[in-house]
Amino acid sequence: MDKNQISIVFRTFFVILVVLFSSSVMAQQKYVIDNSNPFWDKVQFGGGLGLGIGSGYTDISVMPSAIYNVNEIVAVGVGLQFGYLSSKNYYSSFVYGGSLVGLVNPIPEIQLSAELEQVRVNTDYKSTAYRPSYSDNYWNTALYLGAGYRTGSVTIGARYDVLYNKDTSLYGSGFMPFVRVYF
Repeated sequence: MDKNQISIVFRTFFVILVVLFSSSVMAQQKYVIDNSNPFWDKVQFGGGLGLGIGSGYTDISVMPSAIYNVNEIVAVGVGLQFGYLSSKNYYSSFVYGGSLVGLVNPIPEIQLSAELEQVRVNTDYKSTAYRPSYSDNYWNTALYLGAGYRTGSVTIGARYDVLYNKDTSLYGSGFMPFVRVYF
């Protein structure tokens, strides 16, 4: 091999090395490790508490829930419900179950909602002069459509159970006012 051939081989080898090295340097990407979890940044927790006490009547309820804000307009979530109702010398009832929630905010101040609720109702009726004591256990399904005024994390509004049946529903009316809070 003469000097020109060796020179050509070294130049070619040098050019190949430079091209490979420069392309690998340009192909390197800067990787940033992100330890934050953007999912949890979009989750809000809230729910409701209820307490009604009257002459021989008690109604206690706890309804925690969580929503995931898909974007500024739409949120979806789940909820739980636990309740105790009692009417002195008439009945006592335990209610528990869950719900799926969908919220839409067409403008920041207005919130439209749809909630599918499935609860188990276990009621024990006390005996009276007219009837013996007995138990009634059943599932109650409700589909609420509602609207409310939203300011910050609080929404005040009303909802209606479109599946309401006065003979089988857990509640005395299909129409219900609500206060919804999420943090």
